[in-house]
Amino acid sequence: MQDEAQGLDWRDGRIPVSRRFDDPYFSLDDGFAETRHVFHGGNGLPNRFHDGFHIAELGFGTGLNLMATLRLWRQSGAEGQLRFTSFEAFPLSAPEYAQAHAAFPDLAPEVAALAPLWQGAHDLTLPDLHVSLKIGDARHELPAWQSATDAWFLDGFSPAKNPELWEPSLMRAVFDHTAQGGTAATYSAAGHVRRSLAEAGFDVTRAAGYGRKRHMTIARKV
Repeated sequence: MQDEAQGLDWRDGRIPVSRRFDDPYFSLDDGFAETRHVFHGGNGLPNRFHDGFHIAELGFGTGLNLMATLRLWRQSGAEGQLRFTSFEAFPLSAPEYAQAHAAFPDLAPEVAALAPLWQGAHDLTLPDLHVSLKIGDARHELPAWQSATDAWFLDGFSPAKNPELWEPSLMRAVFDHTAQGGTAATYSAAGHVRRSLAEAGFDVTRAAGYGRKRHMTIARKV
């Protein structure tokens, strides 16, 4: 049985809120639009897409970022295969995924294409996409990962609620697993997050945030 602390509450029946972290899984304004602004815009997508382009993510959550990025990849006309790796400590159940996805009817084709993931698969290969879910504490999983990525989506719960996913040692691991010229983006503009990214070696800038968030953070490995 799922630990009560790991369960969800639902705001308006459509926005999942983690009981463990007391934080919603996506923007109360428009989660899809936030993904496009923060993670796509912050990483210069789709202009950087190429065959084998590799995105990694801290915090898979509802899979919204993956669905939105698969949509962007297909709309961009990029050739070849997108690679997407996500680290998640507390995956949702199939019914929870289904309820969360109901908030994004426009993404129904992507929900269907990625169906094995919602049923518990950790790897999925499509003609234009390879997904790998790393289930466990990213502080242990990421340092042992044998790959480097072109872009990072840093999408853990709020640093104030989930500090483990933003600690300096993990940001150093993010830097170490970023290709030269690679980027990272996050909705957070917290000072300690920006400092941790800078101390890890990234060139860090602050940009306009989405919705009620005034600022966000963009980082580049130069």
